[in-house]
Amino acid sequence: MEKKIAVIRGDGIGPEIIGEAVAVLDAVAALYGHTFTYDEVIMGGGACDRWGDPLPPEMLQKCLDSDSVLLGAVGGPKWNALPAEKRPEKGLLRLRSGMEVFSNNRPAKIWPQLADASPLRPEIVARGIDFIIVRELTGGIYFGEHRTDHAGEIKAVDVMAYTESEIERIGRIGFETARKRDKRLCSVEKSNVLDCSRLWKAVMHRLAEEYPDVELTDMLVDNCAMQIVKDPAQFDVIVTENMFGDILSDEASMITGSIGMIPSSSLGEGTRGLYEPIHGSAPDIAGKDIANPTGAILAAAMMLRYSFDLEREASCIERAVSSVLDAGYRTADILPAGEAGVSCKKAGCRDMGRLIIEHLTKE
Repeated sequence: MEKKIAVIRGDGIGPEIIGEAVAVLDAVAALYGHTFTYDEVIMGGGACDRWGDPLPPEMLQKCLDSDSVLLGAVGGPKWNALPAEKRPEKGLLRLRSGMEVFSNNRPAKIWPQLADASPLRPEIVARGIDFIIVRELTGGIYFGEHRTDHAGEIKAVDVMAYTESEIERIGRIGFETARKRDKRLCSVEKSNVLDCSRLWKAVMHRLAEEYPDVELTDMLVDNCAMQIVKDPAQFDVIVTENMFGDILSDEASMITGSIGMIPSSSLGEGTRGLYEPIHGSAPDIAGKDIANPTGAILAAAMMLRYSFDLEREASCIERAVSSVLDAGYRTADILPAGEAGVSCKKAGCRDMGRLIIEHLTKE
């Protein structure tokens, strides 16, 4: 198989972790007889510095001409003083919109080797943490009207809006994802307050008639935030709108022990997707060889599975990650403190990438 991958190394630790992810992809390609070529895309702070634009049209076109996109992370304090439209994060929103990737799928799964790293009580962790948050990505308040009125007292306005069709297409992703798992879907909204949420709930219940094999439940977003830390085992698939999904998925990542281990995929109607770890650019540790590349490497595995239909190759990477954890290797973010860490072996970013490559085994 031959595939062209757009690579956005980004800012902060982005180049370090993506370097390891690309090395793992090359090793898998050699193992299974594939050819992956890479088209370098400059986006985020680097693009702001070079062109004064976080995502110039020619850079977006490179992504659109690829089979999928692998992204590190963008942003950092260096660019905080820029106007909103010129900041690195605006490039990410434009990339999602331009690629028409409306479904962000973020797993919240705790690796058994890292159970002690979860901030939850051991008896809660023992029940299991393994669910997916399906987040609508190109609508809602992030893409609504934004304005600040200066006539008299300053007033800021941000508009949340959804159409039936936008809710239906993300709802179907939620139902289809649940069908492939434990057939339980929790629709999260704020229907006791918001008109958007009342429409969301109505559309989800209408869709449920087409999926009689999937159990649909409703939950208010504030209750969901509490339930994720109280009893995460109750969840299989959560589907929700953009802002709620942003907040809940960040919360869910923390109960797994480290955001450095969590990948994500963003998909639209076709097979081309945007794959990235969920953490930020972490400029305070950039260049120190201590970042955890595992989230980026697992994001590459998700790309193989969901965009290229290479299940064996994706599983190969995931087995290698598990084997490295079994062997006791830990980056700084997942290294236990005190006596618990004595039996572990500290690994840097490059070491972790190398170890995962060494543990790749073909099925």
